[in-house]
Amino acid sequence: MYKRIRNFILGAPRSILDPTIHHNISLVALLAWVGLGADGLSSSAYGPDEAFRALGEHTYLAIFLALATAFTIYIISSSYSRIIEHFPYGGGGYMVATKLLGPSAGVVSGMALIVDYILTISVSIASGADQVFSVLPPEWANYKLIVEAVVIGILVILNLRGVKESVAVLTPIFALFLVTHAILIFGGIGSHLFAVPEVTHHIRTGTQSGLGTLGMIGMLSLFMKAYAMGGGTYTGIEAVSNGLSIMREPKVATAKRTMVLMAVSLALTAGGIMLCYLLFHVTPQPGKTMNALLLQAFAGDWQVWGLPVGHAFVALTLAAEAGLLFVAAQAGFIDGPRVMANMASDSWLPHGFAQLSNRLTMKNGVFLMGLASMATLLYTRGNITALVTMYSINVFLTFSLTNLGMTRFWIRKRNKMPEWKRSLPIHLVALILCSSILVVVIVEKFEHGAWLTLLVTSVLVGLCFWIKRHYQDVRMSLKGLEDNMAGAVDAPTGPRPVLRKTAPTAVMLVSGFGGLGMHGILAIQQLFPGHFKNLIFISVGVVDAVSMKGVEEVERIRERTQQQLERYVALANGLGLAADYRMSVGVEVLSEAEKLSKEIAKEYPKAMFFANKLIFEDEKWYQRLLHNETGYQLQRLLQFAGLQAMVLPVRVFTKR
Repeated sequence: MYKRIRNFILGAPRSILDPTIHHNISLVALLAWVGLGADGLSSSAYGPDEAFRALGEHTYLAIFLALATAFTIYIISSSYSRIIEHFPYGGGGYMVATKLLGPSAGVVSGMALIVDYILTISVSIASGADQVFSVLPPEWANYKLIVEAVVIGILVILNLRGVKESVAVLTPIFALFLVTHAILIFGGIGSHLFAVPEVTHHIRTGTQSGLGTLGMIGMLSLFMKAYAMGGGTYTGIEAVSNGLSIMREPKVATAKRTMVLMAVSLALTAGGIMLCYLLFHVTPQPGKTMNALLLQAFAGDWQVWGLPVGHAFVALTLAAEAGLLFVAAQAGFIDGPRVMANMASDSWLPHGFAQLSNRLTMKNGVFLMGLASMATLLYTRGNITALVTMYSINVFLTFSLTNLGMTRFWIRKRNKMPEWKRSLPIHLVALILCSSILVVVIVEKFEHGAWLTLLVTSVLVGLCFWIKRHYQDVRMSLKGLEDNMAGAVDAPTGPRPVLRKTAPTAVMLVSGFGGLGMHGILAIQQLFPGHFKNLIFISVGVVDAVSMKGVEEVERIRERTQQQLERYVALANGLGLAADYRMSVGVEVLSEAEKLSKEIAKEYPKAMFFANKLIFEDEKWYQRLLHNETGYQLQRLLQFAGLQAMVLPVRVFTKR
């Protein structure tokens, strides 16, 4: 019953060995635009709003702000298009910083991205709820946090089903947003074409008045503040480079088409909305978003045959905007776990974050993103201003590190790669723009929430270094174990011993060839001297989120697993034991190992099963998070299946 309910909610398991699976779960450019581009496009709901409010009474600067916004979108998207070419397997800012600036810069960029994606979900959900509740009675506002929590829960379930499934469900909302906002922007600008001379006069006289009252430096300072406060507009542009692994082949071409769709739609929407604020003389009002006020000014008085169709259009457009903001949270659920998987693969985070579920989704990362974003909403009470301030910092930290790395790369390669003349200026300008926005936001908003983002990110980066050091200590301890045992086993001589199915058989679960497995072989001989005549090794080649790049990668994992098992067989032969191996490839060790064990038990009735387990001198609770409990879990499953299983403890000495 539990399995049926789970499969109904999350979908039936998928096989990594299916040769069509990578094609079936990948996204074409249009769907990738929905899943990843919605993050950038939805920022038009709060980015231009924040920027325009920062102008105060100097709204004549909005035209320059709109042009600067479009230019910045072009520069950042162009820089990430070049990153896609040079890092075709994804990873985005984390991989760029790691490869071009070093591991330390990489972990800062990666953790900044993870915090950014948590805030992507929080900002998108909070802003979407603001759009909905801005047209509802004020007393309903008490239920806003509950609605936000429910939406996050729904998105978690959708993403546990699979990326493609979740995007397909949300595509109609994306399409509705495009249609309603195209009517708003083109209709709003088109209806004011007659007023171009008046608007031009307003901008000219306003600029002259501003120069007289503020001075050139004061006006530039105000403009830069508004430009930086609208930094949320550019968030999400990096999502495509992080999500390359979910793109349809050819991945680079698909990703670049997605980037073009994202950049053009975002530039037209954000720039157009800001221009409409100016044309309709929209002024901020408490409890109302700027877009709600703009829509009311644009369509509030529409009537057809006496029917208030304008109110219906306003409600529909705000609903589409709110819906798209909920869709935009997808980028956090898609790319956040992917960055976690890359960092876990490099041992900056617990290895479990790289594990795939039987639906081929990164369930641990999805759960963490959902819980963390919900906690953020509770802490800020869904305050969009505080969230956007916290949000903008880390995205521009990543942008700056990424473009710094690419700038350094092209400077070093200028004598070897002729295309440096086209690429270096793009990354250099992007570096200047992004670092400038980062500095201004930190200075202006440090006391309003920026400090918290910097503190949380710094603490998490420190935690990453601690996790990395722990894994390195364990690895060195196991390497010492391997070195100590290297001379304990002689090379096989003479004929290879033959397995007898009726003889006592030790079946041992191993991973890669190394000290852990060697310790297990000798431990079995010490515990049961001369008892076992056969030794069978079982191993599961694990396909995780990082290695799931196609059928070829699955085959490479199979070959590597087989080679390591053959080394174990040779080692056992050196001890005078008849040996063989069994293997499979999958996304999770436990279920595959259980299946292999039951098959071996039918073939070798006197089989006893063994698995290793790391034990530490001073056991801590967090070690269970950093190291799996596969040995104990397999022992429990096999014993309930009527098979004898034993866990072999392996002592690990780490630095205190």
